[in-house]
Amino acid sequence: MSEITAAMVKELREKTGAGMMDCKKALAETAGDMEAAIDWLRAKGIAKADKKSGRTAAEGLIGVSSQGTKAVVVEVNSETDFVARNDAFQELVRGIAKVAVSTDGSVDAVAAATYPASGKSVSDTIKDAIATIGENMNLRRSTALSVEDGVVATYIHNAVSDGLGKLGVLVALKSTGDKDALNAIGRQVAMHIAATAPLAIRPEEVDAAVAERERNVFIEQSRASGKPDNIIEKMVDGRMRKFFEEVALLSQAFVINPDLTVAAAIKEAEKAVGAPIEVAGMARLLLGEGVEKEETDFAAEVAAAVKG
Repeated sequence: MSEITAAMVKELREKTGAGMMDCKKALAETAGDMEAAIDWLRAKGIAKADKKSGRTAAEGLIGVSSQGTKAVVVEVNSETDFVARNDAFQELVRGIAKVAVSTDGSVDAVAAATYPASGKSVSDTIKDAIATIGENMNLRRSTALSVEDGVVATYIHNAVSDGLGKLGVLVALKSTGDKDALNAIGRQVAMHIAATAPLAIRPEEVDAAVAERERNVFIEQSRASGKPDNIIEKMVDGRMRKFFEEVALLSQAFVINPDLTVAAAIKEAEKAVGAPIEVAGMARLLLGEGVEKEETDFAAEVAAAVKG
């Protein structure tokens, strides 16, 4: 068994909100496996299921751009929020998003594409901006969606400028109907995705590994009831049905009208659109998601500086 360090206990405590001794026991029970320890705490009812597995700390901006039946969302990181408010940085991110529309949307393709204002690649343009602005920055993520017939609706939550913010969403809707009406429902669905962060469009599209992990946690929780295995199986099946309803876009309660599911709201919108609507894709980028910034003890830094 790997050694359980104080740093590991601290990290698990920050990720789950559980007590120090519970975190230490969870790590001991799982041989120091952080993800398994989180599941162990959840199974014991000690950690909240919706607690994030990491802190979001990166700065920068999310940019969206669209052209015809295609749209793209990009994430460009900077070291500080101060730079994210810089006009030059905002113009850079906006320009990168516009360039990205002409690519397949992958980070490599966007980085290699020519940035019109400089005549250089996006990658080299970012390097030049680093020298000018004086802060490190990078193109971290990029996603494109397109449809043959329909719209790709876009949404920026709490926009700081045109097409720029901290959270961006794309929704691809296939339909032969009225494009203005289609874009209207698409924007509402994009707003819903921004609020709920669904894992997949349909229940059957939820990642199998994620579903299996949830099932195992539910099994451990249900066993604590002391009920027979056949009853436990039914309990777990019921909880899994609820899980899929909560994480799959189309089965979620529509945030704009909770009396309807997203699927039902889209069905109703078909009247205004004048044709069937299919959700063909979605993308949601939250700034800094999955990136943990190193925290510093400012007081300790000052004390060290005073000591020389």
